[in-house]
Amino acid sequence: MEEKKRAELSARIASGEFTVKQSGFPSQMRNSLAKLGVPRELLELLFSWVESDEDYPKIPTAKGSIRAVQSEAFFIPLYELFLTYGGIFRLTFGPKSFLIVSDPSITKHILRENSKAYSKGILAEILDFVMGKGLIPADGEIWRVRRRAIVPALHMKYVAAMINLFGQATERLCQKLNAAAFDGEDVEMESLFSRLTLDIIGKAVFNYDFDSLTNDTGIIEAVYTVLREAEDRSVAPIPFWEIPIWKDISPKQKKVSAALKFVNDTLDDLIAICKRMVDEEELQFHEEYMNEQDPSILHFLLASGDDVSSKQLRDDLMTLLIAGHETSAAVLTWTFYLLSKEPRVVAKLQEEVDSILGDRFPTIEDVKKLKYATRVINESLRLYPQPPVLIRRSLENDVLGGYPIKRGEDIFISLWNLHRSPKHWENADKFEPERWPLDGPNPNEVNQNFSYLPFGGGPRKCVGDMFATYETVVALAMLVRRFNFQMALGAPEVNMTTGATIHTTDGLKMTVTRRMKPPIVPVLDTPALEVDKSDGVSEKDPLVA
Repeated sequence: MEEKKRAELSARIASGEFTVKQSGFPSQMRNSLAKLGVPRELLELLFSWVESDEDYPKIPTAKGSIRAVQSEAFFIPLYELFLTYGGIFRLTFGPKSFLIVSDPSITKHILRENSKAYSKGILAEILDFVMGKGLIPADGEIWRVRRRAIVPALHMKYVAAMINLFGQATERLCQKLNAAAFDGEDVEMESLFSRLTLDIIGKAVFNYDFDSLTNDTGIIEAVYTVLREAEDRSVAPIPFWEIPIWKDISPKQKKVSAALKFVNDTLDDLIAICKRMVDEEELQFHEEYMNEQDPSILHFLLASGDDVSSKQLRDDLMTLLIAGHETSAAVLTWTFYLLSKEPRVVAKLQEEVDSILGDRFPTIEDVKKLKYATRVINESLRLYPQPPVLIRRSLENDVLGGYPIKRGEDIFISLWNLHRSPKHWENADKFEPERWPLDGPNPNEVNQNFSYLPFGGGPRKCVGDMFATYETVVALAMLVRRFNFQMALGAPEVNMTTGATIHTTDGLKMTVTRRMKPPIVPVLDTPALEVDKSDGVSEKDPLVA
């Protein structure tokens, strides 16, 4: 019965049907009086007190909103509500309400066509304690200045250098998996992917080796404490941390404060060390400047003469650390979960990787040739976008999808709904990397007309999209080249939980086995047999011919 209902709802949204309330009573009264012959001028005078948006249809409001999102990861019931109410609807929590957007054209309007009319809103408020005025939460002039400073650091020469870093870090993970395979031990891959990407982002952003794949240190524990707090705050219904006395009496908040101070002090030390290094080097800065010993983003920013306070620089580094860590880890987690259910895709992927990489580390040219591996990541991001929602707040009155909205509206753009909409995707819930041709362009928000936007879109699009794509493709290729992965016997069911990214509830426990590649049979050049014809052997003899 439930499946039938879901199918009916899917058919409704696929046909473009939307549920809309009728215009308000004043508009209906005005139309009725006009039909009775009341002059237009008199109607204008009589109804001048009515707000202009009365003539617009009202945004549909989801019923039973609180109950609908209490039981599971919040973006799942949002999908059911989307199928019922359409591409824009209002979700209410007591006196508070949010607009849920799942329509590509409305998304395009918010993110690109009228982006100046929208800020990060509650996201900036939630993340202020850890990111301050970093690139993600910042708005207005601060955001423009920081983006102009950071984007040049991600030039092609830097990304090419990072490919080697991705390979080195993934090799450390391979060694850990090789030991587990030898011992016959199952592994929890989600936590390992989190450590892999932490090691990568530490070196890439501020040249710090967390070495979390092989060690547990105080700084690693502090980083994870801060990361978990940021995730918890992003989904908390009540902001307890804003209560002045709370941070003094809550053991958890005391731990978070201590961890944040530890991380900030470490970043301050790294900034000071890098400043001394920049002061001592023979600097000739240019567009693709990169220090061979320290190719980090921090070194680039300091070498560029970026006139910014240490506090702002620290905010930038913390933002890049958080944004570039959990997202990539989540992409890899769900990619391997999807692959565990599709041996056909794995076989095709391994065939490509074997033919291109052989037994060496990938280069940037190799990564460009790994087209099917890239499509696997593209499709994983369609089904499990990281993050599943984008948050905005309207800075002025606007019209979205024919509905008027006022200044101060909080908006959730559901990438989950956009990426799985039966109106825009055939077999929307199926993992099909082949949906994008290998000889076509990489799918993005532009060529998919905002029905697919794993890195956002418009001026606020993620600056690290190329970095993240190459990072995950390298890790994917190196891992499937060496190992086979399958869900472990007795592993807990893989379910989703809400966070800034999509996590599993109980991890991704897998059995890892080393691949048994078919032996390579060498082709030997054998000398031609020379026949002594003096013995009377004819050239026509079948043994000679």
